[in-house]
Amino acid sequence: MGDAPMNEERTLILVKPDGVQCGHIGHVISRIENRRYEIKALKMVNPTKEQLRQHYSELVDKPYYPGIEEFMTSGPIVAIIAEGDEIIETFRKMAGPTDPTAAPAGTIRGDYARSWGPGPIKNVVHSSDSAESATKEIKIWFPERS
Repeated sequence: MGDAPMNEERTLILVKPDGVQCGHIGHVISRIENRRYEIKALKMVNPTKEQLRQHYSELVDKPYYPGIEEFMTSGPIVAIIAEGDEIIETFRKMAGPTDPTAAPAGTIRGDYARSWGPGPIKNVVHSSDSAESATKEIKIWFPERS
């Protein structure tokens, strides 16, 4: 075993308004730290519509997008840059499937999210799905670190 990590990555993690409102910021941070990933930056943000349109650029034209924007501007979020070996894939497994009803116990969504019926999915966290997405998303939420 060498000292250099094999696949060091950065990812963006957002604790969404439902996660903030229900007091799950610490739970999410603990799970990151318990896996010995490093938190490189963290801040509470009141998302702007412009930030959300950039972040969800592939969804802006969808009929359900206004509901996402309304939900994501309903309260503050916590934006986190975390680093570690293969963190993108690992954190997405830790978060669980997008649909909270399909998320197994032990995942963030399985433990802290649930279905609220029609409307945008309130599933506690977002995380980048690729290195390319992480780079794009970090620039949106942490322009000072780009």
